[in-house]
Amino acid sequence: MFEKVSEKNCPCGKEHIFSSKVVMGKGAINQLPKILGEMNLKSAFIVADKNTYKAAGERVIEILENAGIRTKKYIFAEENLEPGEANVGLAVMNFESSSDVVIGVGSGVINDISKIVSNVSGKKYIIVGTAPSMDGYASATSSMTMEGLKISLNSKCADVIIGDTDVLCNAPMKMMLSGLGDMLAKYVSICEWRISHIITGEYYCEDIAQLVRGSLKKCVDNAEGLLQRDEEAVKAVFEGLIICGAAMKFAGLSRPASGIEHYLSHIWDMRGVEFGTKVEFHGIQCALGTLIAINLYEKIKNITPDREKALSYAESFDYGKWCKDLRAFLGKGAESMVALEEKEQKYNKENHKKRLEIILDKWDAVINIINEELPSSDELLELFEKIDMPKSVKEIGIDEDILPMTFKSAKDIRDKYVLPRLCWDLGILDDIAEELL
Repeated sequence: MFEKVSEKNCPCGKEHIFSSKVVMGKGAINQLPKILGEMNLKSAFIVADKNTYKAAGERVIEILENAGIRTKKYIFAEENLEPGEANVGLAVMNFESSSDVVIGVGSGVINDISKIVSNVSGKKYIIVGTAPSMDGYASATSSMTMEGLKISLNSKCADVIIGDTDVLCNAPMKMMLSGLGDMLAKYVSICEWRISHIITGEYYCEDIAQLVRGSLKKCVDNAEGLLQRDEEAVKAVFEGLIICGAAMKFAGLSRPASGIEHYLSHIWDMRGVEFGTKVEFHGIQCALGTLIAINLYEKIKNITPDREKALSYAESFDYGKWCKDLRAFLGKGAESMVALEEKEQKYNKENHKKRLEIILDKWDAVINIINEELPSSDELLELFEKIDMPKSVKEIGIDEDILPMTFKSAKDIRDKYVLPRLCWDLGILDDIAEELL
């Protein structure tokens, strides 16, 4: 699929490089000894949890040891593994320094943690995927919770990604739906990347966007096959997730694969860490975030921007009160968001005026982008119905009453221009947030 891909003359001006080797198909894990031999690696440190160890970890170790490759392992005992400082510390402290390569056996959290172990140890990294559940397999970052805030931490891009379809097709159905949900999020991520490009001048690459659109279409076309564990449907999602990870590496940022829909999920995760509230698989939360975002973008298309309303809203915005509300809603995770604003200054009145004039001038272009990139909410709901995807946050145990504050908080979680920032700039943030009730 991908191996040593390089594009030096892209119209966007960046050189796009993807150097991970991808090995995919039936029995792909049997190629591990050959892969390690080609890389001159003689010993491996395997990271897994109890479930992924049973799914593929035991087999990985058996294959390696039968080939004369020394192995050490660390198996997390925790049932619901969290990607935080404590678990990263456990993996690092148990790392066998004589190992030549770190092999993660798992998906989201195992991959995120293992990439950090590889990065800090300077060792090669191989991920054996056990579920087509998230788009981080090919990315060079780890999604972590640090000091209460959900962050993307620079880590390590896998040297080799292994997708054994015998393993992937037996993954829990909810994890497959999570992977598809993470792919559906790309509707919004590409839309917002384009909008940000015209409003803020953020870097954008159409070639990368088209790569993501193509993989998304393939996933949607094959979506119903997931329920039957159809190999082609599973491969479409796993391949799509790898392509989106590559797209992030090509762009040098997460824009091609995440937008407001991911930030809504991050807010729910942060509240889960702080207050013990219910959280669901990342991709399923992203799917619901995508549905929420598309519903709100449909409302945005029906408004006429009002300069005076926008200026008045920004002028009367009480940032001190907002920080207080943010701290009450998110706890200690809010501190990093407040610190980010000190650097970013998105609420600065002059900065707002400049953005507003661009929005007013480019409004027709914004609407065109929304129309071009997003399916209708009815189309998305129809797909959700076919694949048994939850259709409301209530179905996954999240209180619907927190949705307005979730939406408003999401504009502060990163330095990206996403839907609630556009709403704030237009002076309609509170109005749009209330629509969620």
